[in-house]
Amino acid sequence: AQVGQGFVLQQPQAKVAVAVGQTLILRCTTSGDGGAGPVKWLKGWGSGNETVYDQKTKDPFSCVTRAVNESNTDFTIHIRDAQPEDVGTYYCVKFVRSDSSVDEVFRRGSGTEVSVHEAALVPGMGTAAVVFCVLLLLLLGLSVALCMYRRKRQGRAGSLCPARTVTMGSSSSVPLRCCAGTPGTPSEVLDAESSNLPSQQSSKEESDIHYADLQPLPPAPQRGRSPGTAPTEYASLRVAAK
Repeated sequence: AQVGQGFVLQQPQAKVAVAVGQTLILRCTTSGDGGAGPVKWLKGWGSGNETVYDQKTKDPFSCVTRAVNESNTDFTIHIRDAQPEDVGTYYCVKFVRSDSSVDEVFRRGSGTEVSVHEAALVPGMGTAAVVFCVLLLLLLGLSVALCMYRRKRQGRAGSLCPARTVTMGSSSSVPLRCCAGTPGTPSEVLDAESSNLPSQQSSKEESDIHYADLQPLPPAPQRGRSPGTAPTEYASLRVAAK
């Protein structure tokens, strides 16, 4: 059979778009016997073409690698870290060696047009970003509300009414402190009792009340007393009214 008869080269991608920094994948497969000669990837066609991949050349530091190493039918390549200068049309080409030991074009693919664009959000990341922002705003709102609630509670706890003094006659003033708004506190009881006192006792000019501190009396000396009588102790309270 004649060498090269029935040989097929397939380059299925007409156009490929990739973002900056991503990996560019260019597909090419062959079938049949193409004879001796390498398969290459060329960027552009004509006198200005550039060899991107050569089957005979192996550069471990190259950014271009084979998808399936050492394969004789799959010549798909990966170009890492795509950049704007990688824009162009790429061709998968089968070469054969002529009698003069020069590689000549035997088959050429239809070409793949490559475009490189700026990195964009992957589909779905936009929605995730929106959800994240909403959750962040909710957390911020809850934090503000909690802070205001704590300040309000602290304000209520510290809102004690000022000291109130009650003056009774010539005795010293007695300060009373109560909690605002608390029912049954001593201040309210005192106010209720004060409102029920006779009007003649509400004025200093009408009454003058003296209080005596009752203390246990010292033991009285033993004196003669009538049989059957018991010792007594008493204290007096004088109220002078004008």
